[in-house]
Amino acid sequence: QVQLVESGGGLVQAGGSLRLSCAVSGKDNSINAYGWYRQVPGKERERVASISFGGTTYYVDSGKGRFTISRDNSKNTLYLQMNNVQPEAAAMYYCASIRFPTVGPVNWGQGTQVTVSS
Repeated sequence: QVQLVESGGGLVQAGGSLRLSCAVSGKDNSINAYGWYRQVPGKERERVASISFGGTTYYVDSGKGRFTISRDNSKNTLYLQMNNVQPEAAAMYYCASIRFPTVGPVNWGQGTQVTVSS
């Protein structure tokens, strides 16, 4: 089983940058990707970005050109670089291990809060 621990959230001014990190430990041979999801109260959790083990990336439309997902395998860490952060990006961000295309997210981290001041 994979364990995931996020960090790096906090308060950022609109237009600023923030980098989220997710420390990954454990092993699950059934997963084939990692990703970042976010959720605001009253709304469903949505996938923000994901990266397959083959390197294929996905970004939510609002993140294209501003968010970058990456992995550092030597540090077992997943990152989400967020640039030109807009107020609508404020949410709880979760790191997840993923099994595409059947199961989707398998394991979740505890989340890290991103707050945007305008």
